[in-house]
Amino acid sequence: MSPFGGWGMLEAFLAMLCCRGSDEKVFEGPEHLMVGSGEVQVINCTASCTDPKKLVLETHLNKTLLDSQAQWKLFRVYNISKDEQLLCSFTCAGKQETKVFNITVFYPPKQVLLTLSHTSVAIGTLFTIECMVPAVAPLEGLSVTLLRGTEILYNQTFVGTARFPQDAVVTHNTTAHREDSLHNFSCEAQMDLRSRGGGLVHRVSDPQRLEVKEPEPSNQMVIMATVIVLLLLFVTFVLLYWYKQRRRSNT
Repeated sequence: MSPFGGWGMLEAFLAMLCCRGSDEKVFEGPEHLMVGSGEVQVINCTASCTDPKKLVLETHLNKTLLDSQAQWKLFRVYNISKDEQLLCSFTCAGKQETKVFNITVFYPPKQVLLTLSHTSVAIGTLFTIECMVPAVAPLEGLSVTLLRGTEILYNQTFVGTARFPQDAVVTHNTTAHREDSLHNFSCEAQMDLRSRGGGLVHRVSDPQRLEVKEPEPSNQMVIMATVIVLLLLFVTFVLLYWYKQRRRSNT
């Protein structure tokens, strides 16, 4: 069931609590619902009168009746893969009425993939952290956070209302420090659709480790060190030669 399916189960629970043996209007929930692609949703179809006729939920999708009373029926609707309109129709006092449930399909984060450009770097070296959240929609409400241990390195909140799924990618360049090897790097993705009748989905990547090494000497430093050694050898050779010549002259 969708991470937001808990809303539907709440509808079912409240409907069963407040409606058995009661003439009061039941809890109906929002008329705009956010549902994960391919998931199911519980729909509470409630009439505006206490004794409706022909209370039905009209949809081409597969559905099952979970429970019912005189004024309401509770349905589970299956395999919602695109935006839909579900019609709850009923007749009160000879007048047919319709309640519309607008369902918007979203694609929640299912995977969070973290990649380090290097697994081993020298202190002071620039490296890149990349986090990809595949096939999500809408991007609006999606926030991606890069972490070193519990420290936030970078955070990006996306915008865009496109309905089709797309990859969300975040990259961040940073410099390697000695303490980086003491912590895991990770990426968190959070999709917050509560303002649109949905819920909150949270996913975390597998942790990644970075080996940090002492910086290697540069080529220029190696050349300078080689020149110094050669000069020392030359001076030593000259001094030895001078010393031997002096001894010979003294004898």
